[in-house]
Amino acid sequence: MKKILVTGASGYVGGRLIQELLIKGFDVRVMVRDPRKISEQGWFSKVSVARASAENPAELDEALAGIDTAFYLIHSINTGTNFDETEARIAQNFAEAASRQNVKQIVYLGGIANDKNISKHLQSRKQTGISLASTSVPVMEIRAGIIIGSGSASFEMLRHLTHRLPIMTTPKWVLNRTQPIAIRDVLWYLEHAAELTTPIKGVFDIGGPEVLTYEEMMQTFAKISGLPKRWIVKVPVLTPALSSLWIGLVTPVPVSIARPLVHSLISEVVADPSRSIDDVIPKPEAGLLPLATAIELALSKISANDVATRWSDAKSLTAPWAKAQSDPDWAGEKTYSDSRSRETDVPAGDVWAAIEKIGGHQGWYGADFLWYLRGLLDRMLGGVGLRRGRRDPNHLHVGEALDFWRVEEIIPGRKLRLYAEMILPGKAWLQFEVTTVDGKTRVEQEALFSPRGLGGQLYWLAVLPFHSLIFPTMLRNIIKEAELVG
Repeated sequence: MKKILVTGASGYVGGRLIQELLIKGFDVRVMVRDPRKISEQGWFSKVSVARASAENPAELDEALAGIDTAFYLIHSINTGTNFDETEARIAQNFAEAASRQNVKQIVYLGGIANDKNISKHLQSRKQTGISLASTSVPVMEIRAGIIIGSGSASFEMLRHLTHRLPIMTTPKWVLNRTQPIAIRDVLWYLEHAAELTTPIKGVFDIGGPEVLTYEEMMQTFAKISGLPKRWIVKVPVLTPALSSLWIGLVTPVPVSIARPLVHSLISEVVADPSRSIDDVIPKPEAGLLPLATAIELALSKISANDVATRWSDAKSLTAPWAKAQSDPDWAGEKTYSDSRSRETDVPAGDVWAAIEKIGGHQGWYGADFLWYLRGLLDRMLGGVGLRRGRRDPNHLHVGEALDFWRVEEIIPGRKLRLYAEMILPGKAWLQFEVTTVDGKTRVEQEALFSPRGLGGQLYWLAVLPFHSLIFPTMLRNIIKEAELVG
């Protein structure tokens, strides 16, 4: 059986593709910069892990050694204004390493880019394919339209725009044609690309069975959700920049992600029949899923808390001035803390169950209006806000998003450590530890903040009065919830 490498293993498509490849019996290696982000995936023990960065040729050589087919699913959508240069550079690095290691096939998932009015985002996706194909290694570039599936950024944007705005003023791009495709069908093509016996070189477009406008997509979503028809007023004055700010406020998708998505919608994203993939990989026997079916399937997954991967799992969205989480202790940072603890007769397991439910629909155990205001401020500044929610209402995993936090560490039953991804003049953590002392359960709650410069120190002083309201209430209500659990 072929040896397969999957990059972007912590991302939306990569995490799902790995599971499908394992089901088919492939020998799978995954390439990640930080294995902790995937350590709690159900498939983690079934794959080999290459810790590597696409910026490092030596690490790439090691990751690609002995590989037959490499899936290139790396995306630098939110790495700054020069993301296109970054994408081209790392794609070139990957292609050259694949050539040195005699990889037989590269499979790249890009975006349909046939419109003359192409966005910078789609142009970058197109250039990535060109860079990957610059060596002798055959590259099969599969270009997809808008991907519809539980947890995808495009789906979340569609879902929340439709749910939250019965009447909306929109730019004219809502009338542009697009050809959405279900995540299930995207995975169909990727899985079968792994099974090809002969390397394939070329560009192939994949899209669902319908071509429709973004407005029609929203109306379809509203109908399936049992909502009245949305009233949509088109105006010419909403620029892509303003549109992305508006989407950032209304939906869980932050401005940094919304901006390239909106720019892509300015282009018509419709598959070119001359780039049909049917002769290489036939459609599923039952056909490709229509939009309505794809939406229904995605909503059923969300209702059942069965969302395998989400767009927010892929990358931390920290403030541009924040240092890496792995800064050494000697980096010289000043750290402020707010520490509180309580003892209770409630069993440790029940206390842990209450802690692990924090955030999302459960809320933050008191003073939720203050959390809401902080999330709203974060959205206004271009951050992620509170609306990312959580994947599962009862259980957390390392690397997943939790409102404007990310799970950095979890020791089941004992410790939860969250890293803040809100816009901050520094770095912040919130952690909980549960221990048993002399037959009683001890809960320790600590908020930590490493300020950047004078602005960071002033920020800490400004929020201290709110801490005196938020954190005692949080700890007290966690124990009350634990009593109910018991």
